[in-house]
Amino acid sequence: MSELRFVRLGFGEEAVEYQEAWQKQREVHAARFADEVPDTCLLLEHPPVYTAGRRTADSERPLDGTPVVDVDRGGKITWHGPGQLVGYPIMKLPRPVDVVAHVRRLEDALIRTCAEFGVQTSRVEGRSGVWVLGDPVEERPSFGGLSLDFGPRLQDEEFDPRMNGPEYAPSNAGQRREDRKLAAIGIRVAKGVTMHGFALNVNPDNTWFDRIVPCGIRDAGVASLASETDTPVTIDDVLPVVEKHLRDVLEQAELAPRVVERVAEAPEATEAPEASKAGEKASA
Repeated sequence: MSELRFVRLGFGEEAVEYQEAWQKQREVHAARFADEVPDTCLLLEHPPVYTAGRRTADSERPLDGTPVVDVDRGGKITWHGPGQLVGYPIMKLPRPVDVVAHVRRLEDALIRTCAEFGVQTSRVEGRSGVWVLGDPVEERPSFGGLSLDFGPRLQDEEFDPRMNGPEYAPSNAGQRREDRKLAAIGIRVAKGVTMHGFALNVNPDNTWFDRIVPCGIRDAGVASLASETDTPVTIDDVLPVVEKHLRDVLEQAELAPRVVERVAEAPEATEAPEASKAGEKASA
């Protein structure tokens, strides 16, 4: 792959509206396809917004009718907003196009980034993104002095954490010691060039995720670097680190770690994320 260029579009008070960033992606995508620009990664923050990939079910959207932007990436519904570092790598993939390998490289770069901040992350079988692994169910502590019934979360596919109190909220997954997603990935490949990308939770207000079923996952939650380290880590702290690892991994197109079984002693477990029949989408 070619040398990777980084473009910092806007953060904090200069956060970029989602539709504006989406249009910028289209422009860079067209230029990359025409070989007018090198591989380019847009880095930014968004004002608060919910976005939904094409596999999002109505039952996973906000119950109060909060607007959601429907997008053409893989995956389901998620949230973007302040305290979350969003990256859109727009890259021409080698032929034959391997969407799964691209997702694995993004995961690898983010796993390395988290490690530099003292957070051990992993992959989870059948689920894309970067995860902090939880404790086995029988070892998880009670929450708020309550003894939780984990049965519904593990056995009922229609269990809705939005309607069962804060003890089941995605933002409280760390207190429950459940698996929790620290970075989500959802991409699209058109004409051999990638769009969309990743969202790394640095120090956001994760209660925004409590209004949806994040990524359509009902039995896990969300995390952030700040909550996992209990330190005031900022996007300014993370930017140079994530750029370094994205450059190392994407420019060299290193192979992702081999697939292993997900067990506590070997937390690098992974399976390929779901892709479309055309091989042009991967899920968040």
